[in-house]
Amino acid sequence: MFSSVAHLARANPFNTPHLQLVHDGLGDLRSSSPGPTGQPRRPRNLAAAAVEEYSCEFGSAKYYALCGFGGVLSCGLTHTAVVPLDLVKCRMQVDPQKYKGIFNGFSVTLKEDGVRGLAKGWAPTFLGYSMQGLCKFGFYEVFKVLYSNMLGENTYLWRTSLYLAASASAEFFADIALAPMEAAKVRIQTQPGYANTLRDAAPKMYKEEGLKAFYKGVAPLWMRQIPYTMMKFACFERTVEALYKFVVPKPRSECSKPEQLVVTFVAGYIAGVFCAIVSHPADSVVSVLNKEKGSSASLVLKRLGFKGVWKGLFARIIMIGTLTALQWFIYDSVKVYFRLPRPPPPEMPESLKKKLGLTQ
Repeated sequence: MFSSVAHLARANPFNTPHLQLVHDGLGDLRSSSPGPTGQPRRPRNLAAAAVEEYSCEFGSAKYYALCGFGGVLSCGLTHTAVVPLDLVKCRMQVDPQKYKGIFNGFSVTLKEDGVRGLAKGWAPTFLGYSMQGLCKFGFYEVFKVLYSNMLGENTYLWRTSLYLAASASAEFFADIALAPMEAAKVRIQTQPGYANTLRDAAPKMYKEEGLKAFYKGVAPLWMRQIPYTMMKFACFERTVEALYKFVVPKPRSECSKPEQLVVTFVAGYIAGVFCAIVSHPADSVVSVLNKEKGSSASLVLKRLGFKGVWKGLFARIIMIGTLTALQWFIYDSVKVYFRLPRPPPPEMPESLKKKLGLTQ
């Protein structure tokens, strides 16, 4: 599979080394003519050096594997770090009478369970979101290459649709990987006395409801996560583009790696705020559904009503905004550390400009 994708990637508009060279004004590598001494001119040497600085070829199996590893770190670590906030948010959604707000929720939890109680559900959170991150970021890179090859030179004009389609496709598979651990996490966090650890919860859930206990929340997960991920990737990509165009005073190629990572973090936080808003109603349904046996998404949605599905939104905006910013920062840092190809903000190719009559 990866060999066929790698073949497509070589001619892909998102092929980073080529895009970066064009962006830096080095032009087509094949067009370099010999100098007076018969040696290639300097642009060709610069181009070769730029390609050699990467640890692997764009679209190779190693490239996708390391992108997936970056997803494991970015999602697994960040979601685990905010388990206390996630626990309070889930309890506010399933028992709003007892947990009246974010600060009250922390206070009640500390009184009843102590400090250790805030870490309930950390194991299924880490395992589930690590698997989700592997699929989310790894498959996003794969689908972005596949879909952009379908669009050809029109990729630039349809890039937002491409980001949306690639991220939705990746999240479809990511949620199947996440669903079992998400179900166990919610049981541990929202049902006092049910189980304190994943080792206790998983066998008990299987004994009560079989495999259905782990996957009955996958449809609501798709409702929550697919819009969330579409917003996360599309908003991030376009925000990065806008920041370099209107805010950052110099081109990306002239920014240092730390400066580029700051832009990544800011764009990630902006994307995270929108992610939290569009996915929150479905998140409320998932939290209640995984707590209750024999219920369905439609029944839960009807019972919660319009006002009920927005409970805990403020806590989720804080959590998801921070999460998304850190996830993109970690993911981009992994790419920097392993010297993976990283695309500059997209620019309209010259062939498309001529086709649209934008050049003389």
